[in-house]
Amino acid sequence: MNTVLELADVSVRRGQATLLDSVSWTVREGERWVVLGANGAGKTTLVQLCSAQIHPTTGVAGILGEVLGTVDVFELRPRIGYTSAAVAERIPRHELVRDVVVSASYGVVGRWREHYDELDHDRARALLVEVGAGKLLDRTFGTLSEGERKRVQIARSLMADPELLILDEPAAGLDLGGREDLVSTMSVLANDPSSPAIVLVSHHVEEVPPGFTHALMLRDGHVVAEGPIGSVMTAENLTATFGMSLLLTFEDGRYAARRRSRRHVG
Repeated sequence: MNTVLELADVSVRRGQATLLDSVSWTVREGERWVVLGANGAGKTTLVQLCSAQIHPTTGVAGILGEVLGTVDVFELRPRIGYTSAAVAERIPRHELVRDVVVSASYGVVGRWREHYDELDHDRARALLVEVGAGKLLDRTFGTLSEGERKRVQIARSLMADPELLILDEPAAGLDLGGREDLVSTMSVLANDPSSPAIVLVSHHVEEVPPGFTHALMLRDGHVVAEGPIGSVMTAENLTATFGMSLLLTFEDGRYAARRRSRRHVG
């Protein structure tokens, strides 16, 4: 099984702050990883690194067989499907949904003078149907609900047939129904053997879709635990990750966590 991501003793520093500290991590083809941690744990820095948006201060970061610092990132980035709040903010609100998706073929945000053939448009339509957004094709991005925008962004991230898919907090800002719809969509992707390796970033175990295979937990830039989800997703690891005593349950393929009450202590 080929390696998709390989971080070796990677640190990222900005001024006096250490955002990632000696992180080593490997992601292989076919794996579906969730990255969990509190605000400030280093999750955003990690995905910026893995999407070739930034370089490590020290250590070696290998992405899709290339090493950051020795490769043209503008050639590497189109091989990575990436969704985040920052990307969403750059999408023109007047843009038709069909154009939001198809423009990812050129790695651009916003249609200009690029030319797309019918195969490109057919793929964009098929991806929107796949993520449950087929009816939105002729809507403008600005008229969509938050949940609809998330689906469109996932379709866009898949447009260039990426070898790695990174979803940075895709459920942020969604209500319960929107979150559950999105989790179902991500579960379909996770269980599709033709899908690329997936890295999902979240604050919440409730957002981990069925079908995810591995988990990485971060705290203060350090790795708390990483590996197969069945062995890593424990109350003890979550307690260490979030800095409070937590109870973890697992039912119908889904996790849930809550703070341990005093009657459970001791």
